[in-house]
Amino acid sequence: MSPPDVSLDEFRHKNVFCDAVMKVENQEFPVHKVIMCQSSEYFRAMFERWAPAEQRAFPLGGLSPHIMSVLLEWIYTASVDLSLDTVQELVMAADMLLLEDLVQICFDYMLEHLNVHSSISVWHLADVVLSAQTREVCRWFILKHFKEVMVNEEFQQLTAEELSDFLEDDGLHVEEEITVFQAVVQWNDSNILRVITRLCSFMSHDKDSKDRRCHGRANVFIRYSLIPYNIIKNHILNHPLTGVHSLLTVHRNLFLNNELPLRPRQPESVLLAIGGWSEGNATNAIEAYNYKTDCWTNISSQEETPRAYHGSIVVDGFLYCLGGFNRTERINTMPTLLYVSVTELNGRIYALGGYNGRSQLNTAEVFDLRSNQWSMIAPMNEQRSDAYCATLNGVIYICGGFNDTDCLQTVERYSIESNQWTPIAPMSVPRSGVRVVAFSNLIYAVGGFDGVQRLRSTEVYDPHVNSWQQLAGMKLSRSNFGIEVVNKRIFAVGGYNGVSTTHEAEAYDPTEDSWTQVHHMAIHRSALDCCVIPVFPNISDSIMPPTVSDLC
Repeated sequence: MSPPDVSLDEFRHKNVFCDAVMKVENQEFPVHKVIMCQSSEYFRAMFERWAPAEQRAFPLGGLSPHIMSVLLEWIYTASVDLSLDTVQELVMAADMLLLEDLVQICFDYMLEHLNVHSSISVWHLADVVLSAQTREVCRWFILKHFKEVMVNEEFQQLTAEELSDFLEDDGLHVEEEITVFQAVVQWNDSNILRVITRLCSFMSHDKDSKDRRCHGRANVFIRYSLIPYNIIKNHILNHPLTGVHSLLTVHRNLFLNNELPLRPRQPESVLLAIGGWSEGNATNAIEAYNYKTDCWTNISSQEETPRAYHGSIVVDGFLYCLGGFNRTERINTMPTLLYVSVTELNGRIYALGGYNGRSQLNTAEVFDLRSNQWSMIAPMNEQRSDAYCATLNGVIYICGGFNDTDCLQTVERYSIESNQWTPIAPMSVPRSGVRVVAFSNLIYAVGGFDGVQRLRSTEVYDPHVNSWQQLAGMKLSRSNFGIEVVNKRIFAVGGYNGVSTTHEAEAYDPTEDSWTQVHHMAIHRSALDCCVIPVFPNISDSIMPPTVSDLC
């Protein structure tokens, strides 16, 4: 809607040329019919069809004088001051008066300020106002922040049907299924009875069939098969929640008969293995790893450029792949991006070192996404290609690499405040093709090539004491593999073992100081890169098996 001349709003305030009065409760608001008709079909109908031409005063119910003032400000100036205290009341009034642009502005404002305290009320409001897009955004937010949402007062506003629909959703994010049971327990008693009634409302009269069908529904609602038996025994089995004991009795019988479905929920995020070197060529393959099913899914697109020895990074929800080569030519996303180290800090992408076809480099560059420009920062103390870097607590660390003569064990860190690189304690061994990741306030250096052999060793750097400590080694020696942190574990994927590329993958648990083999990729490859992305609706179906039997 194009804004009318501001002088018309002055006329309204001074009651100049006004030909109608809107009456809201005990207050009167002089207006110009032509301006009101221009803003909404509601007012056109009010003035032209619902009242005689000579009528001047028009009562308007369903809103407060304050909201009417805000609406008139919008109608006359196309500007509005929004607040969290009044925006829900305002959007209801705007919807009633068919002010569609204002409705969208209000919902955009609410989504911008969406949090665990307001998500359910905004979700309900979007249903009333028929804003499908807003409702879907709110639903996705509730699913992803369920543990925080369920302890808020708004959670009690859910109906039995609404609660069940959320709990049945594969996309419900809970680290442990016991959280779902706790959510039901936290609900009030009358609602619990209604939920249990709903779960078994469709049961047949045959007792055996009744037990199985009721349990089948309940196992989707609360997936007891995903809860460890000791937790069921100690925290659930004797709970007074209506119907739990009988449901779990059937659950136990189905478990003993190996008939219990085990469909997991969607993970919060997935690991992507991107590109790499496979069978003598660069590949454009992208595989996604679901840690809850221990499965890889091919999500490749033929439109993607094959690339190896590249960098990939996720910034503000977007995945960026930088440089590398595709067997015959370098991919020039920026100057000199071969065997480069890539990281992100404060929404900017840093590219460190690399190889320009003639020599290894000590240069460092930063890419500003807002200006779409690369700029140089202070050079590193050493030339290094095939190194790896990570960001921890606002500081960039780069480890190892190759300087055209030797594999390096040196490490340095970069301060954005001083624009300086500072050498720190070296690793225990030289590592080219090493992989580095930051996790839990520590820097982990894994694998690589020491100039003689591929390595399986792992070491960890503590910035507070400036020293490295040896940890359990990987099961497979490898260099130039993919690395990332997913679900509090460090994953090492693919790589080169000294003889061939591999598709093997394994995960490190810092609490146990141990590596465990996980399901391998479909494609053998090295020189790949990995990143982690949240699970959005458009990829959730791709990473979830359609049936339990399809689990790999």
